[in-house]
Amino acid sequence: MVSLDCETTSLDVKKGEILSIGAVRIRGRRVITSERLDIKLKPPASLTGDSIKIHKIRASDLVDGIELDDALEQVLEFVGNRPILGYYVNYDIRMLDKYIRPKYGFGLPNKAIELSHVYHDIIKWKTVGGDVDLRFDTISKKLDIPIIQRHTALGDAITVALMYVRLKFGAPLAD
Repeated sequence: MVSLDCETTSLDVKKGEILSIGAVRIRGRRVITSERLDIKLKPPASLTGDSIKIHKIRASDLVDGIELDDALEQVLEFVGNRPILGYYVNYDIRMLDKYIRPKYGFGLPNKAIELSHVYHDIIKWKTVGGDVDLRFDTISKKLDIPIIQRHTALGDAITVALMYVRLKFGAPLAD
């Protein structure tokens, strides 16, 4: 499985552009941090103060970024046919598909695994009644997983991977 996250200029898929992509592989109960993607793209024109406030990525942070086409190739090669795990993973997949589909003629066919759904389904069985708080920070705190570089693509991908492994297997093992 691959835990994947994208940082973008907007939460609206139609308007948003990808700034960075992070991914890490998971094998069983191991988060393989040595097998990761940490891609920064060239700064898009749509990078504004509003998006900078959220992810703290400025145009100057992306001066050494790569072209989107190169990034897409790296993502497709890294992910392969593995299931994609994420927090609001369908948004990230839709953002990638927005660029992959016109270039390759297909979108990501991979199975998507939504961390908040996994958390909800497991926690729901342990508590009776009431709402389950599905915020990223709450899930991390409840599972006693440190948030690694919040609002960075790689940091969020690693944190999600660790949360998933904790939910499924107990204590995660990082390589």
